Amino acid sequence: MEKLIETIVDAIQDKKGQNIVSLDLTGFDGAICSHFVVCNADSTTQVAAIAAGIEEKVLEELGQKVWRIEGQQNAFWIAMDYLDVVVHIFQTELRDYYKLEELWADAPIKKYEYEL
Repeated sequence: MEKLIETIVDAIQDKKGQNIVSLDLTGFDGAICSHFVVCNADSTTQVAAIAAGIEEKVLEELGQKVWRIEGQQNAFWIAMDYLDVVVHIFQTELRDYYKLEELWADAPIKKYEYEL
């Protein structure tokens, strides 16, 4: 699973996604998965590009297909389900509005900085 998260984060960074974090939900009863990866972008075009980049890189490097994708029609918020890991790609204003990380405020969080 660490390799999946790492590959997803790399793909997000390739497309210049912002404020990348992962939330560890393993300690929560009723959580739909073990990890969320969350990021945002300033345009719907970039949100869609990040989702496409993740799908391509995970398939290419790990041979794993995304189980389900929601939100591609308008690309304001795309959710990608890799069963144990769910990726949320928000347009910046929507991430600020929904505050997903605050809903899971007790979850251990890891922030990813760009490596130069």
